[in-house]
Amino acid sequence: MRVAIEAARRGRALGQSPFGAAVFRGDDLVHAGHNQVWLRGDPTAHAEVVAIGGATRALGRIDLNGCRLYSTCEPCPMCAAAIHWARLDAVFYGATIADAAAAGFNELHVSIGELYQRGGSTVSVTAGVAREACAALFAEWLADEKRRTY
Repeated sequence: MRVAIEAARRGRALGQSPFGAAVFRGDDLVHAGHNQVWLRGDPTAHAEVVAIGGATRALGRIDLNGCRLYSTCEPCPMCAAAIHWARLDAVFYGATIADAAAAGFNELHVSIGELYQRGGSTVSVTAGVAREACAALFAEWLADEKRRTY
């Protein structure tokens, strides 16, 4: 999770939202990314999507079986679907959708666990990893007068 938190902070330094994600295969980092919505002018450029895209390019394949994703925040339904479609083995996240909504983000209040259960996904989900450190990213972001929500 430390790598995902560092990615979120790199993104914040560029004026992005406080989200980071990292894809690992075994002990090896494949790709880490941060939210790039404002940077790309693309509302789908969430940290998880950026990390998945970088990992598929790095590995030269779209199937990320054998890999796991760490996200500073519970993946939204769009990112949860991308994780499923990329065939990641597992996702670990820190802060919750409720934490993101409390910081002013326009979240759909559907948990990844509920979505995967209803959809029949086999991706393993682990919640609350380094939750306090991940939720602190929102406090840092809220203290920034130049912050922009979307």
